[in-house]
Amino acid sequence: MTITATPCVKDGCLLVRGKVLLTKVPKNIIVSQGSRGSAFLGATSGIPSSRHVFTLGVLEGYKLLCLFRFKIWWMIPRYGESGSEIPMETQMLLLEVREESAVDDGISSDPATENTFYILFLPVLDGEFRTSLQGTSANELQFCVESGDANVQTSQILEPVFINSGDNPFELIKNSIKILEKHKGTFSHIENKKIPAHLDWFGWCTWDAFYTEVNPQGIKEGLQSFSDGGCSPKFLVIDDGWQDTVNEFRKEGEPLIEGTQFATRLVDIKENSKFKSSGSDAGCDGLHEFIDTIKGKYGLKYVYVWHALAGYWGGVLSSSETMKKYNPKIVYPVQSPGIIGNLRDIIPDSLEKYGVGIIDPQKIFDFYNDLHSYLSSSGVDGVKVDAQNLIETLGSGFGGRVSLTRQYQQALEQSVSRNFRDNNLICCMSHNSDSIYSSKKSVVARASEDFMPREPTFQTLHIASVAFNSLLLGEIVVPDWDMFHSKHDTAEFHGAARSIGGCAVYVSDKPENHDFEILRRLVLPDGSILRARHAGRPTRDCLFRDPVMDGKFWSGCSFCSHRIA
Repeated sequence: MTITATPCVKDGCLLVRGKVLLTKVPKNIIVSQGSRGSAFLGATSGIPSSRHVFTLGVLEGYKLLCLFRFKIWWMIPRYGESGSEIPMETQMLLLEVREESAVDDGISSDPATENTFYILFLPVLDGEFRTSLQGTSANELQFCVESGDANVQTSQILEPVFINSGDNPFELIKNSIKILEKHKGTFSHIENKKIPAHLDWFGWCTWDAFYTEVNPQGIKEGLQSFSDGGCSPKFLVIDDGWQDTVNEFRKEGEPLIEGTQFATRLVDIKENSKFKSSGSDAGCDGLHEFIDTIKGKYGLKYVYVWHALAGYWGGVLSSSETMKKYNPKIVYPVQSPGIIGNLRDIIPDSLEKYGVGIIDPQKIFDFYNDLHSYLSSSGVDGVKVDAQNLIETLGSGFGGRVSLTRQYQQALEQSVSRNFRDNNLICCMSHNSDSIYSSKKSVVARASEDFMPREPTFQTLHIASVAFNSLLLGEIVVPDWDMFHSKHDTAEFHGAARSIGGCAVYVSDKPENHDFEILRRLVLPDGSILRARHAGRPTRDCLFRDPVMDGKFWSGCSFCSHRIA
C-alpha cells in the first residue's frame, strides 16, 4: 500500500500515520523526508566525536521484534513491548501497531484481520559512520553512530536511521531495502545480483568431518562414502586447514596456549604441504591435480575453498617473503562498546592481545587477485570467505570501520568477478551493518551462528535465528543456513528447514556416517535439489512471539514426522 503519512515530530512526539510512536523527542533530533513516505532520523551535537549516542524518545506500548548482534559475528532475534527490551547492537527494529496502539492481552488473534500496520527502523551507514539501535531502562530508544577511528569525527549526522511503515511487514522490509539501495548506492538488493549455480546442487563441507586436519585422502574417503550410498555431492567446500599458515606464539614441543590458534597467520597463497604432496595413498601431487582427480572421479561440479577476509584468522605473516609485497602490518583490534556490552567472543578477544597482520587497503585487491587467480588456475570454482566482521575492529588509522570494510568488500567482489565464473562467493561471519550495506555483488551469506552438533539445546535457536534474520538478510543475500549432519538426532528437523529455506543444502558428515534415507528426501538422483524461490521466513502470526520458548511454532510436517519444540 502507498504510504501517505511521512513520519514527523510534533509537540515533542514522533508521529507515524497519525499515531504517537515516540514521546519526549529531544530538540536535537532531525527528521528528513525520504521517498514513498519514508524518512531519516538524525541528530546534532555540540561536540564533534567519533562516537555519539543520541536519544530519539520514549518507546512504549507496541509489540516489537529486534535483530541484534549478540556476538561480533552474529545476529539473533529478541521480542518485547517497550524500549527497555531493545538490546545494544540492534540492526533492525520492527513494531506492530494496532488500532488502539496497545499491547494485546495475550489472546491469540490474526493481526491480518485487524486494523494493523507495521513500523520499521533500520540503522544504516551514513558517510563514514555506522549506526545501531539500543534501549534504556527508562524505555528510551537511542541510536549509536561510530566511525571506529578517533580521527573521523562529526557533530551532525543526518541520515543514520531509516524509518518506514506499511500494512504488510514483508513488503515493508523489501520496499525499504529497495529505497535504501537507490538512495545510499552502497549495496544492492538481491533482485539485482547474480545467483551462483552451486546453490542448486547438493553439497558437502569438510569442516565438521575433519576440522583443520582436512587432507586429500580424507576428502576422497568422504566422497567415496557418499558415492557408495548413491547420493554424491556435486558441490564441495574444502574448509579451513588447506592453507600454509604459522602460529608464531607456539613453540615446537610445547602445548598450545589458548587463544593463539586465532593469531595463526597466513604465510603463502598456495596450499600447505598436505596438499602439495598428497603421497602415494592419495595418488596425486598438488592442489590442481587433486581437484582434477576428484572432479573426474566423483562428478563434482563446483569446488570451493575457505579463507578469511584478512587471509587467515590472525591475518598474514608480515615477515613472509610472499606477503611483504602487500605491505602488511600488525594492528590490534578495538571492539565497539556495543559488542563489549554483549557477549564477548574469544577470537577478537585473543587478537586484541596478539594482533592481526592486516594488508594495506591499497594492496588488498592485489592480494585477493593473486590468491583467487592461483586458485582458479588450480581448478577451484569459488571461495567461502570467513571472519568478515573482524575488519570493523581494525579501522583506527585507516579512515574508520565503514571505509575499511568497504575497501575490503569491493576488492573481494572485484576479484571474485574477475577470477570465478558465476559470482562464486559465500560470505560468513558478516552480520554487521558495515558489511550488509556494502554488499554490491555478494549474494550468499551465512544467516546464523554455526550448526553445533554437540549442543542439543541450540538446534531450535539455530533454525529460528536463520528464519528471523532472513527477514532482513533475505532482501540482500541468499541466506546460507550452514551445513548439518544427516546422521544426527535433529537431522530431520534441519533437513525440513532447509527444504523450505531457499538455501543451499549441504552436510558435513564424516565418512561412513550418513543417513541416506534423509538425504534422498532432499536430493534428486542427479545430485540437484529443489530450492525454494525465496528465503524461508517466519509467518506473520509469530513475528512478535518467541518460537524457541512458546512451544507453538515448530510443528510436524510432511518431511518431519515428529514434533520438535
